Amino acid sequence: MKAVETITNLHTDDVERAREFFGFLGLTEVGMNQGWVARFTSPESGASVQVVTRDATAPEDSVMTIKVDDVDAAYEEAQRRGYEIVHPLTDEPWGIRRFFVRSPDGHVINVARHRS
Repeated sequence: MKAVETITNLHTDDVERAREFFGFLGLTEVGMNQGWVARFTSPESGASVQVVTRDATAPEDSVMTIKVDDVDAAYEEAQRRGYEIVHPLTDEPWGIRRFFVRSPDGHVINVARHRS
């Protein structure tokens, strides 16, 4: 299992206000917007940030997303190591297979892979 992408998840109360702010910093392309979560990207560099108002299905919001090539293996390894699973391995309706795990420092991490 390997990490293929990391995305910062910042809390916002207003996705549109966040879009305007991050646009001023060059993150002008809306890569995804589901109303409660949106990603703003630089078309030149690919740099991005994701904002979340409140996760649609998980009991807590995550501070970051780590996309992996094998989310099932990551889930099994997290369980084997005894890490706290905050949100179980789930096929979400928007095309992601994911789970949330708490890091030893208390951060909630969204571990995900797009379903093919």
